[in-house]
Amino acid sequence: MRVPLSWLREYVDLPATETGRDVQAKLVPAGLEVETVEQLGAGLKGPLVVGKVLTIEELTEFKKPIRFCTLDVGDTNGTGEPQEVICGARNFAVGDKVVVVLPGAVLAGGFEISARKTYGRTSHGMICSSGELGMGDDGSGGIIVLPPEYEVGTDAIELLQLVDEVLDIAVTPDRGYALSMRGVARETAIAYGLSLRDPALLDVPAPNSYGHRVEIADPVGCDHFTARTVTGLDPEARSPIWLKRRLQKAGMRPISLAVDITNYVMLEIGQPLHAYDRNRVDGAIGVRRAEQGEELTTLDGVKRVLDAADLVITDDRGPIGLAGVMGGADTEIADGEIVAGPLSSPSAAERAARGTTEVVIEAAHFDPISIARTARWHKLPSEASRRFERGVDPHAASAAAQRTVDLLVLLAGGSAEAGVTEVVAPFGPHTITMAADHPDRVAGLAYGRETVVRRLQEVGCDVQGQDELIVTVPSWRSDLREINDLAEEVIRLEGYENLPSTLPRPPAGRGLTERQRLHRRVGRALAGAGYVEVLSYPFVGEAQLDQLGLAADDDRRRAVRLVNPLADTEPEMRTTLLPGLFGALRRNDGRGSHDLALYETGLVFRPTGEEKVPARLPVDRRPSPEELATLDAALPRQPRRVAVVLAGAREQAGWWGAGRPADWADAVQAARTVAAEAGVELTVEADQHAPWHPGRCAALYATVDGERTLVGHAGELHPRVIKAYGLPERTCATELELDLVERAGTGALRAPRISTFPVATQDVALVVDQDVPAADVERALGEGAGELLESVRLFDVFTGEQLGEGRKSLAYALRFRASDRTLTVDEASAARDAAVALAAERTGAVLRGA
Repeated sequence: MRVPLSWLREYVDLPATETGRDVQAKLVPAGLEVETVEQLGAGLKGPLVVGKVLTIEELTEFKKPIRFCTLDVGDTNGTGEPQEVICGARNFAVGDKVVVVLPGAVLAGGFEISARKTYGRTSHGMICSSGELGMGDDGSGGIIVLPPEYEVGTDAIELLQLVDEVLDIAVTPDRGYALSMRGVARETAIAYGLSLRDPALLDVPAPNSYGHRVEIADPVGCDHFTARTVTGLDPEARSPIWLKRRLQKAGMRPISLAVDITNYVMLEIGQPLHAYDRNRVDGAIGVRRAEQGEELTTLDGVKRVLDAADLVITDDRGPIGLAGVMGGADTEIADGEIVAGPLSSPSAAERAARGTTEVVIEAAHFDPISIARTARWHKLPSEASRRFERGVDPHAASAAAQRTVDLLVLLAGGSAEAGVTEVVAPFGPHTITMAADHPDRVAGLAYGRETVVRRLQEVGCDVQGQDELIVTVPSWRSDLREINDLAEEVIRLEGYENLPSTLPRPPAGRGLTERQRLHRRVGRALAGAGYVEVLSYPFVGEAQLDQLGLAADDDRRRAVRLVNPLADTEPEMRTTLLPGLFGALRRNDGRGSHDLALYETGLVFRPTGEEKVPARLPVDRRPSPEELATLDAALPRQPRRVAVVLAGAREQAGWWGAGRPADWADAVQAARTVAAEAGVELTVEADQHAPWHPGRCAALYATVDGERTLVGHAGELHPRVIKAYGLPERTCATELELDLVERAGTGALRAPRISTFPVATQDVALVVDQDVPAADVERALGEGAGELLESVRLFDVFTGEQLGEGRKSLAYALRFRASDRTLTVDEASAARDAAVALAAERTGAVLRGA
C-alpha cells in the first residue's frame, strides 16, 4: 500500500514538521512494515510553469517529426515574450495548456535545463511529459495537456503536487484494513495519540424500495450489496489534477472520471467498488454461482470459461462480472471523447461512443475464500481481490457508495437518484470474552486493566466488564477472532520493544547426548583431515539411482515417494548420501576447484514395507503416548550416515615433494578416521558393490552387538558412474552407517597408556597366494602376536618370477613393547614366531626365503 503523506494529513493532524521518516519510525513499532519512504520531487527546482501553445511550426527536414513551438508563459521568463521550444510530441495543439520547464530549472535526478541549439533552432526550455516529471503513467503517452481553466504562468510544481513523500507499506495478510488510507490513518492517529477524521463517517440515506433491483441468490458468498444510481453525468468530464495525482502516487493509473472515482474511494475507505453503465445493464443485478462452462469477457478483453465455484454478478442476459475480482466488458463505463450517431434512440454502440451518462454503483461484501479461489483459478489478481481476500469492512459499503455518489455529483455534474438498494444478510457483531489480565500473562508485563481497555478501544473495540472483559470487535478488524489476537493488539501498541528479554535456564545435568558428541567429533575429525562439509537436499529421482548403477532388486531403490515434491525429477527421499555429494563435487569442479574432499552427515530414509497409515492426531489436546507411538511406527527407518567424496590431488606438490592424487586408500582411511572417533576398529575386505569399481571396492566391517556387521563401503567409483554424473576421473567415495558405528563403540574413549620402555621391532616377509587379502594376513599376525604387539604395518608388497606364478610377498613391521619392562630379544622373537605360525595356519603364508 502506497500512502502519500499529503493525503494522510487529511485524516490526521500531524505536526507540520513531521516527515515521512518520522511517520515510518512510528508505524514500524506498531506492526506496519514501512519498507521505503519515497521522496517525490527530490532535487526538483523551478521555474516550472503553465504555458499556452501559441504557434506550432512543423520541421519536416529531419528523420523524425519535430515541432518548433512558441508558448505564452507570462512573466515567468523575465521578459513576457513568447518562449521558443523544440518538441517532438504530437498530442497537443495550438491553444492547449501545457507544462513548461524554463532554463535554470533542475528536474529530478539533477537534470539541469538550459537553452541549447538543436535541429537548427534554439530551444529555451522543454515541454514536459508526466514521465519526465516523475509523475508516473497518466495514460496520455505524451505531453501533459492541462485543462483550459489554469492561468498561464501558474507554478506547476504546486499545481501538479510534484513534491511529496510516499510511504510504501508491505501489508501482511492479517491486516487487510491497512490497504486503505482509512486504516493507515487510524494506526497513525493511535501512534501519535491524535484524533482521526474517519472518511467513512458519512450521512447515508436509508434504503428504500425504488432503487435499482438487486437479487442475491447466494447470501453466503455475498452478505451485503449496496446499489446507488447517478444520472445526468457529463460524458466529457475529466478527472481533476488532484484526483489523478493521488491515484498516481498510490501506484494506480488514471483511466476515466467514473473509474478514477471508484478507485479513489477504494484507496480511501478500503471498499472495492464497481460502476456499471446503466444503459448497458439489462434488468436486475444478481449475485450467484456460475454455471459450469459459462463464458464472460472481462475488462482486460479476455474471454474466460467460468467454474461452478465462481461467484458472478449477473443481469437478465447472464454474467456481467466476476464478483470481487473484475467487471465484464459488456457493462464497461464508456469514455466520451467521440460522439457518433443520432441523438434519439441510440444503439448500445452509439451510447458507448457518446460516453456514459448514467451509472449504477456497486458496493458489496463478498466471501474472502471465494474471491481468493476465483482470482487464483483464473490467474486474475486485482486490487479488488487483494482487499477482499484479506478482509473488507462489510459496514463500509454504504459509506463508500455514498462517497462515490458525492464525487460523481461534484465532479461530473450528475444527480443522485433517490433510490437506495441495500440487501444485507443478518449477522451480529463478533464478541470475545477475555480475562482483563490475559495480555499481562502473555507478555510477562503488568499492563493493568485500564491500559488493556484503552488500547482495545483505540483500535475500535467496544469493551465492557471488569475482571472479565466482553470485547465487541469492530467490523473492519476481521482478523480479531480470539483472545490472543486481542492480547497481540495490546502488546504491539504498548511496544514490542518494551517486552522483557529473559533467557531460558537450562536444567542442571543436561547437555549434549553421547550420540550428539560423537557426531560432532566425527565432523571435527573429518574437517581436521582436510574435508569440507556440504549440505544437500534429501531428494532423489529414479534417474539418479540409475546413474549409480543399482540393480533392480537393490534395497536403495525402495524409497519413500513424496505427495508434493519440490521437483518432479526428484520425487523421492534419499536412500544414500552419495547423489547429493556427487552433485556438490560436480558443481565445484565445474567452477574451477579441482582438488576436492567433501563430506556430509545426514539421515537417509529406508522404508521397510511394514509402515501403516497413522490416525489423524487431535489438535485440542496433547496426543497420548500410544498415539505418538502409532505416528512413529508409520515412519520409515531413518539411519544417520556419513559419506565422503574425493577427487584431484590429496597432497599438493611443492618444495616438500611431488604430491599425490587421491585414491581408494584415502577413502578407506576416511572411514577409519570416522570409526576411530567411536573407538571402533574396522575390518577391510575386498567386495563388489555399486557404485564402486569392482576391483577397487572395500567392504567395511565392525563388531556390533557381538556380531560381525557390514557398516559401509569405500573405494574408487565405477567409471560408468563417474561418466554418468560428470565427475573427475578416479573419483573415490566412502559411505558409513554412523548409527552402526556408534553401536559398535565401547563407550567413552580411554586415553592410551604410554610406556616408557623401548620398542622392539621385528620385520617379517610372508609369501601367500595372490588372492589372499593383506588384511587377513594382518589380522592373523595381530592375533598370534599376543598382548605384547603394539602395532602391525604393511610396508611392502612384492611380486616376481622368483616367487612363482600367482604368489606375492607381504612385508610387515611388527612393534612389540611391554608396559613394565624392557623386552628381551627372545621374548620379541617368540611373539613374532607365534604371529607367523597363526598366519601360516589361517592363510597358508610361509616366511620368504625359508
